[in-house]
Amino acid sequence: MGFPSVFLHHAALRALCLLAGAAGLALLGLACGDGPPAPPVQESGIVFGKGGDQDLKLDLARPARAKGRLPGLVWVFGGGWGFFDSTRAQCPILTAAEKGYVAVTVDYRLTSARDPAGKVKYPFPAQIQDVKCAIRWLRAHADQYHVDPGRIGIVGWSSGGHLALLAGLTEPGDGFEGDGGNPGVSSRVKAVVCSGGMVDAVSFHQHTNVPLRLELLLGGPPQAAPVLYRAASPRTYIRKSNPPVLFLQGDVDASCPPAQAQLLKDGMDAAGASCTLVIEKGQGHHDFYAEPALWKFLEAQLKGG
Repeated sequence: MGFPSVFLHHAALRALCLLAGAAGLALLGLACGDGPPAPPVQESGIVFGKGGDQDLKLDLARPARAKGRLPGLVWVFGGGWGFFDSTRAQCPILTAAEKGYVAVTVDYRLTSARDPAGKVKYPFPAQIQDVKCAIRWLRAHADQYHVDPGRIGIVGWSSGGHLALLAGLTEPGDGFEGDGGNPGVSSRVKAVVCSGGMVDAVSFHQHTNVPLRLELLLGGPPQAAPVLYRAASPRTYIRKSNPPVLFLQGDVDASCPPAQAQLLKDGMDAAGASCTLVIEKGQGHHDFYAEPALWKFLEAQLKGG
């Protein structure tokens, strides 16, 4: 899941995002007559926990000036659970900071890592444990970064969308908290946005064009690991108590077929939980972070308007 045709070096990507963001903010400031506002403050490479023998790191972006507590966002990148890193989400977190959020994009353990025997070093559930660790870190550092601990949301695309759904729909009793750091701090979020993420692992394996990525995550095809396939499926954890979900889905997505999104929508509707499904016509497997519906949803759920 998530194989873009163009790759930008971390520094080049960050420079591009900063240039675009600074230009937009300058125009806004001039239009308001207040002069150009300060660009977002960025911090990179913050260690937020431990994943086995690996330091887990995040990048953070926040408004340079803010009054009171701000909503927080955890952004989870895609890449088939095994490729790329959090540098891919630099533009989204800068955009979020410009819109008044304290946003982080987090690393998680990848299935591309191998042990000395050549086996996958970090199979499921390492990935969701790391994402939940990041949520706990942001909540635990709410005072430092002026975050409202009651207004934290999560956004993800592709495999990151799958992890965002799992983080949002699961509870401590489901067994995914892990021991990466900040024990006892809640990993609950108030809102979830998923773009093109897996909902049911068995049907996903049958219809995606990247089934081997899922087999690396879960140790084989569905018949070889039925318990893990169920555990890794967000639909397993649908409850009335789930936070509101926005699902953005391309209608010609071959990596994550639209039927996955419909499974979640139907299940949450039946449970009495809130799920909004937006089908993007003529779109494939894309990150819709610039989609107005995403920011409208977050505004409503995390800012109350």
